Amino acid sequence: MNRELTVTPETAGVRIDAFLARELDMSRNAVQRAIQSGEITFPTGKPIKKNHVTASRDRYICALTEPEELEAVAQNIPLDVVFEDASVIVVNKPRGMVVHPAPGHPDGTLVNALLYHCADSLSGIGGTKRPGIVHRLDKDTSGLLLVAKTDAAHQALSDQLRDRSLTRIYEAIAIGRVGQDTGTIDSPIGRHPADRKRMSTAAKVAREAVTHFEVITRYNGYTHLQCRLETGRTHQIRVHMASLGHPLLGDLVYGRKRPERGLSGQCLHARSLGFDHPTTGERITLSSELPGYFLDVLGKLGPGETV
Repeated sequence: MNRELTVTPETAGVRIDAFLARELDMSRNAVQRAIQSGEITFPTGKPIKKNHVTASRDRYICALTEPEELEAVAQNIPLDVVFEDASVIVVNKPRGMVVHPAPGHPDGTLVNALLYHCADSLSGIGGTKRPGIVHRLDKDTSGLLLVAKTDAAHQALSDQLRDRSLTRIYEAIAIGRVGQDTGTIDSPIGRHPADRKRMSTAAKVAREAVTHFEVITRYNGYTHLQCRLETGRTHQIRVHMASLGHPLLGDLVYGRKRPERGLSGQCLHARSLGFDHPTTGERITLSSELPGYFLDVLGKLGPGETV
């Protein structure tokens, strides 16, 4: 990828890695590696120091190596199948499993397991890295994930995501006592202005994001919640709850920076899934029991006040 970037008065006065991460839609670590390897320079060819601060009308030449495409391969990894027929498969994803191959996670993912389980019966719309994947769950989010086995099913289910007839209900444990019994968070979400790996409700470029929540039980210092997604932005529940001052327990990205209650990843479970079957039109509603890690945390929180 070859690009020339010019700093405007509005984007001047920030570190070069923050500026380039925003302009190139890359992580700051990736930008720093590109600077160090000489892939980003001034037009004269002079190298850029990693602590360089942008000035208005600065120009930079970016000659970035294209990332190597990862192709998923079938792997015999056990799957917890909740529903399956010729059109769709719904699996109960365990906490800690990545959904599809990505840098740092070339295999051992849910897609690798699906390719083995379904053989050639997966939609090709998601490409070689994400065959059949209609929506995603974060690595440390457990629960129900819907996968299309045909292109027609994939298109129909994607349409339901867009028209919001596909329902997704989660359960979470948030830090602090959430005061409202019910509520709606209507705050657009976009890339964090300084950290491309994070999302934010303060992004300059953001998309509509709506989360409905309902308190299940309040504990001393924590709240067990049900969250229903109206939209499906990256990290939506995690970002929205953090914006209320109640980040999810264990979320080291949007919450406290140290593991708590034995968790080093968000306490979030995709509990229920509802969709119109893409072939029969029948309404399918599925649910998943709370996993062991979630129940263990609830058991350690002591007596609570159920709403």
